[in-house]
Amino acid sequence: MTAATHSTLFPQVPDTPDAVLEGLDPEQREVATALRGPVCVLAGAGTGKTRAITHRIAYGVRAGMLQPSSVLAVTFTNRAAGEMRGRLRQLGASGVQARTFHSAALRQLQYFWPRAVGGAMPRIVDRKIQIVADAAAACGIRLDRNELRDATAEIEWSKVTQTVPGDYAAAAAKSGRDVPRDPAEIDRLYAAYEDLKRNRAVIDFEDVLLLTVGILQDRRDVAEQVRSQYQHFVVDEYQDVSPLQQRLLELWLGERDDLCVVGDASQTIYSFTGATPDHLLDFRIRHPGATVVKLVRDYRSTPQVVHLANGLLAQARGRAAEHRLELVSQRAPGPDPVHTEYGDEPAEAEGAARRIRDLIASGVPASEIAVLFRTNSQSESYEQALADAGVPYQLRGAERFFDRPEVRKAGVALRGAARFGANDTLLDDTVDLPSQVRAVLSGEGWTSLPPAGSGAVRERWESLAALVNLAQDFAAAKPDATLGDLVAELDERANAQHAPTVQGVTLASLHSAKGLEWDVVFLVGVAEGMMPITYAKTDEQVEEERRLLYVGVTRARERLHLSWALSRSPGGRPNRRPSRFLDGLRPGSSTVAARSGAGGGGGVERGLPGTATAVAPRRAGRRPARCRVCGRSLRDAGDMKLMRCEDCPSDMDEGLYERLREWRAVQARSSGQPDFCVFTDRTLMAIAEAGPTTPAELARIPGVITRKLQRYGADVLAICAGQANDGDGWNE
Repeated sequence: MTAATHSTLFPQVPDTPDAVLEGLDPEQREVATALRGPVCVLAGAGTGKTRAITHRIAYGVRAGMLQPSSVLAVTFTNRAAGEMRGRLRQLGASGVQARTFHSAALRQLQYFWPRAVGGAMPRIVDRKIQIVADAAAACGIRLDRNELRDATAEIEWSKVTQTVPGDYAAAAAKSGRDVPRDPAEIDRLYAAYEDLKRNRAVIDFEDVLLLTVGILQDRRDVAEQVRSQYQHFVVDEYQDVSPLQQRLLELWLGERDDLCVVGDASQTIYSFTGATPDHLLDFRIRHPGATVVKLVRDYRSTPQVVHLANGLLAQARGRAAEHRLELVSQRAPGPDPVHTEYGDEPAEAEGAARRIRDLIASGVPASEIAVLFRTNSQSESYEQALADAGVPYQLRGAERFFDRPEVRKAGVALRGAARFGANDTLLDDTVDLPSQVRAVLSGEGWTSLPPAGSGAVRERWESLAALVNLAQDFAAAKPDATLGDLVAELDERANAQHAPTVQGVTLASLHSAKGLEWDVVFLVGVAEGMMPITYAKTDEQVEEERRLLYVGVTRARERLHLSWALSRSPGGRPNRRPSRFLDGLRPGSSTVAARSGAGGGGGVERGLPGTATAVAPRRAGRRPARCRVCGRSLRDAGDMKLMRCEDCPSDMDEGLYERLREWRAVQARSSGQPDFCVFTDRTLMAIAEAGPTTPAELARIPGVITRKLQRYGADVLAICAGQANDGDGWNE
C-alpha cells in the first residue's frame, strides 16, 4: 500500500499522537502538523488530500491541541462527509463535526430560529420546481419540464451568487453566463418565485444558507455563540465554494484565522453552478501569513498517466493554469496511454467494447473499468456496444438513453406516426425515412440547429438529435426501411439494455466521474466539437473543458485509452480531428510549447507571522445534474442514476411495481433465465408509472417489443387491472 491509501479495511487505532503521523509523506506531514493560523493545501489529483487533512485533525485532537467538539470540517457531499467521519474514528478522533455546508447551516438555523426570529422555522420545500411552475403561470410564462429545470437552475445560481431579484439580468451579463431564456423573463420569474415562497411560508435549499448568513450578520449574540462552539475550521474541495458559502465561512470565522482549506484550481469544473476557484487562488491575499503546502506526489496513477495529465495542463492558460501543480507519480511504470482513431462513432464504440471484453477475459474486474464521455447523449452507443459484446455495465450520472423522458416521448410520437402516417399532415412533404423522423421530432423540440447554452434544453435536443442520426444511419443501411421498421429497431435496442449491476463496467459523464477512480479508463469522443464542446466559446469556457479532460485522465490508475472518430456515421465525410488538447501529446502530432507561470512542484511556503489579513474582491461564478422532480442539485450517484432525489415523490404505483416483480420472478424461474430477460427493472417501472389498460398502451412502453407483448401482454395487463391468478387463470 502507498502513503495515500489505507493499509487495511479496518486499521488499528494509532496508540500515540506521533503514531498518527506514521506513513505520511513529508508534505502530508507538514499539513498534519501545521495546526495554527491559516493553512492552504494545494492538492493535485491522487495526492492523498483527504488522508492529509484527516490526519491533521486527528493529530491535533490526540495531541491535545484541538478539542474534538471545537472542530468543524466542511465538505460538499454527504458521502465525503461520511467518509471523513469514518477516517477520523479510525484515527481515534471521534466527536469532530464533519458536515456539508448545508447540513451545518441547517443545524444552526434550526437551533437559533426560535431565539433570532421566533416561532417555528418554515418548512423546507421538497418540490421547488412546482413553485417555479406556479410562478411561471403567474407571470404568464409557458415552460415545459426541461425549461422548468433550467429556470430553477438559474434561480439557484442567483441565490448562491447572492444576486437578488431585479439584478439577475445584469449579473448574468457580467458573468458571461449562457442563459436559457430572455434574462428579463428569468428576472420576473425569480421575483414571482420569491413572492410565492413568502406567501406560502416555506423556504428552499439555498435559503438555508441565506437565512443562516442573515442571522449571523444581524445577531451578534448568535454569531458569538457559534464562534465559541467552533474555533477551528477545515474546508475540503475549496475550489468549488460559491460566494454564498464563502460568506457563511467568513461569518463562522469572525476575526479569527484558524482555517485550513484544501483544493486544486485545475479541477474546477462546476463554474456553471456558481463555484469559483478565486477564493482558493486569493487565499494568500486574504491571509498573507498563511502556510501553503503543495501536495504533488501522485499515489493513484502510473508515471505514464501522470505524464499525460501534466502535459494537458502545461498547455493551459488563464489564472488557474498559473497555479497548476506538476504531479510526480509514486507508482511503478505501466503501459503508455493508447490513442486510437476510428473511422466513425459506431466503430469507436464497438472498438472500445471489444477491448473491454478482452480486458475482462484477461482477469481485469469489470468494476475496475470505466468509459467516460463528455455528454450524456453519447451513452447510448456504448450501452448498445457493451450489450452486444455481452459486457455488463452500470450508468452513473444520467438515465439510460431509452429511459430518458424525451426519448420515451419521441418513441411514442414515432410509433403513432408509423401507425397513422397516411393521415398525419406532418409527413405530407417528407420524401424518405430521415425526413419523416425529422418532421415528427420537430414537434418534440428537435431543430436543425442546436439551441444555445448547455442546460436541460440542450441535453434534450442532443437526445433527439441522436435519434435523428440513428434514423439516417438506419436508412443508409436499409434503403427500403419504413418508419415502422425504425420503431421496431428502437424497441429492440431498448430491450437490449441490461439491468445495472455494480459488477459492471461504469459508463459516466466526465462531470459525474469527479472523485472516482478505476484501474482502466476509456476516454471516448475526444474530438473537436465534443472536447472542447461546441458551445464553449470564450477562453474561460475552453479552459474549463481542458480541466474537464484533465479530471478524466487522472481517474485512471494503470491504463488509459483515448479515442476519437473522424466522422459521425459509416460512410460519412471524415472531417473531424482529434481534440486540440492532445496536440503534442498524442503520437504523430506537433509539439506545443508549455506555458510558463505554473505553480510547479510540491513543498511548503510559510507566510510572515503577524501579517495583517486583506480582503480580496469577490467574483461571480456560474450546474451539476438536477432532480427531475424538485430541481435540487444531485451529488449522490444513486440519485443521479434515477435523476431524482431519493426522498422526492415518484408517480409510480409501488404496489403494482412489486406485483410485477413477483410475477417476473415466477416467469424467470419457469423459463430458466435471469429476471431481466423477461423485463428489465426500468421497463417494469415504466409500466407501473403508465398503468396501461390496453395492448396498444402497453406496446408504447419502451422495452415491450412485439415478441414480449405477445408472450406476456395478457398477464401484465391483468396485473395492471388488479386481477390475481389463482392457478386456473386471472380473476378479479
